[in-house]
Amino acid sequence: MAPLQQADIRNRLLRALPPEDFAVLQPALRAQAMRLRHVLIASHTTIETVYFPEDGFVSITSDAPSGRVEIGLIGREGLVGAAPILLDDDRSPHTHFVQMAGHMLSIDVPRLRAEVERRPALRRLLQRFIQAQFVQTAQTAFVNARGNTATRLARWLLMCHDRVDGDQITVTQDFMSFMLGVERPGVTAALRSLEMAGSVRKRRGSVEITDRDGLLDYAGDSYGVAEAEYARLIEGRAEPQA
Repeated sequence: MAPLQQADIRNRLLRALPPEDFAVLQPALRAQAMRLRHVLIASHTTIETVYFPEDGFVSITSDAPSGRVEIGLIGREGLVGAAPILLDDDRSPHTHFVQMAGHMLSIDVPRLRAEVERRPALRRLLQRFIQAQFVQTAQTAFVNARGNTATRLARWLLMCHDRVDGDQITVTQDFMSFMLGVERPGVTAALRSLEMAGSVRKRRGSVEITDRDGLLDYAGDSYGVAEAEYARLIEGRAEPQA
């Protein structure tokens, strides 16, 4: 198999690395499939491997006897498992599982930690990603407290849309209910509102984004804060990438 070339990588963190830092990581990166619903990091277990998604994305969930709620989403903009490993821990109380199938690059934790210790630019970039992820989680808490179901769903669909190619998001209403922590009838009503506004089209097992600008209007200030922070911290831009 030919060596991975940085120019061919889709993960935005890896693309943002100085070429010399990517060259050091490159031999340790393993390409593998991300299988739907596969748990990459189980809660309260030692993290031995972390993951750079290339396509598809991963949900971070808080699990309790009363149910599971999504608190974070990571796709090709990030690294799954970054926070515990870069903050000198070895586990997370949260579950990280594949919400949309795709492909990823994995690396063993000892190797990544060793290179982070040796390479300030790599350490700085990954720490900045952790900050961007903290902002996303804080914004999720804000929206869950202040937003109605349609607003929360619009934001969630926009976040998924950011992480896929095209406008089709493979997801069922039951799964949306599960991720948002909302009863199925509430999700059905919210999805109907978005469809009547012309922002989405429901299909069996999926949702098509038909008017992103309309979806942005529906989401309001619930969406964009975390995206702008990522653009500022990782890419040095004032505006978020769509």
